[in-house]
Amino acid sequence: MHVNRRRGEISARLDGTDYRLCLTLGALAELEDAFAADDLNQLVQRFSTGRLSARDMVRVIAAGLRGAGHSLSDREVEAMHCDDGVAGFARIVGALLVATFGSSEDAATPQNP
Repeated sequence: MHVNRRRGEISARLDGTDYRLCLTLGALAELEDAFAADDLNQLVQRFSTGRLSARDMVRVIAAGLRGAGHSLSDREVEAMHCDDGVAGFARIVGALLVATFGSSEDAATPQNP
């Protein structure tokens, strides 16, 4: 499956099917509502703690799937299986957040105009 990293897309295998995930502006607004965040900065601060519950991971993965055009509910995502179990889901969430917001190394690297 081809993904466009510049658009913040990643691929993930869930229930034996390859999916594209992307946290679009709409998906991020959905997450702001879900996490009662006033803005993206608060959302980033929440994610940067590295402490995400299983419910948090479901919300992020489901929003990423919907952002990429898959019409799956949180309930459907809850029932999905991932290679390596919870660790696999955590890797998907981590990759999606880095693809969307960048990493701490990205923030420390100066960009040429």
